[in-house]
Amino acid sequence: MAGSSMRELRAPIFNGSNYDFWRIKMCTIFKSHKLWDMVENGYEQPVKKEEGEALTAAQKLVLEENIAKDAKALGLIQNAVSDDIFPRIALKESDKEAWEILQQEFRGDKKVRSVKLQALRREFEYTRMHDDESLSGYVTKLLELVNQMKAYGEELTEQRIVQKLLISLSREYDSIAEVIEETKDTETIGVQEVIGSLKSHEQRLQRHNERVTEKAFSSLNVSSKDQSNTGQAGGSKSKKNWESQKGKKWDSKSENNFKKEFQIRPEDTSRSGEDEHEETMIDISSPPQVTTAATNVTSPSDSPSSTPVKLRDITEIYARCNMSIIEPENFAEASKDKA
Repeated sequence: MAGSSMRELRAPIFNGSNYDFWRIKMCTIFKSHKLWDMVENGYEQPVKKEEGEALTAAQKLVLEENIAKDAKALGLIQNAVSDDIFPRIALKESDKEAWEILQQEFRGDKKVRSVKLQALRREFEYTRMHDDESLSGYVTKLLELVNQMKAYGEELTEQRIVQKLLISLSREYDSIAEVIEETKDTETIGVQEVIGSLKSHEQRLQRHNERVTEKAFSSLNVSSKDQSNTGQAGGSKSKKNWESQKGKKWDSKSENNFKKEFQIRPEDTSRSGEDEHEETMIDISSPPQVTTAATNVTSPSDSPSSTPVKLRDITEIYARCNMSIIEPENFAEASKDKA
């Protein structure tokens, strides 16, 4: 029982901030112990009819009860403040005096409360829900503002709070706000019922946004996979074509194309084997000569009927013929391949 009694006397610690919230909690604790009337009004000493006259038994009993209640309430107040606040009430002998000292300093007198209430009213009128603000965050902010106004003496009805909530929502809640106004009686509907309907609408919006996000990521993954497969297929095809051509010798068709490309006339092939080899074979042991323009070279006989020979870069020859050239090891092997 003693442990349960100590838990009942436990009160929130006041450190100088949020006095209004602390005051509401303390009022609840005082009322649960039937001490709120003692804290608010105090008690009166019994009146003696004549000086020196002793108190009656009934008066003594009432006085003892009042003293006990006063001490209990004062103990609750002293235990509910921090060490920085306690010196302000340390010398007070009654709970009423200690309570009034704290209220006057942290809540202010009637004039100060009126000024603070005016500021809270202005903030209440201009409060709006931002587009990037969550519904829970805005409702918490609005209700906290309402509680502060009530703590300073403002009277706000459920109807006024409901109207403020519906007209201050962001654009995405316009549809549900219109439904509530058309289907519900705003004169009798409660704040919590409106908040429940708004939260249901918020959950629907969140589910819709999640589905849109999933579809976007799915299409992005499919597109990336298709591009990757296309790149791999193209690379494999190029590698396959190169490997298929690697190591092949010149066939007769390629040789005819080569002669046609270099414009070799039939009569030029009747020269000696060594001269013929020098004209038709390509010496790849020496670096290729890069020419910027085609050059016309006349035959050794300087005959007018001789056909000019067009020289090309070796890399261009590889690209046009689409084949590889095997370098002969000696002149005899080259002559044999030519034959």
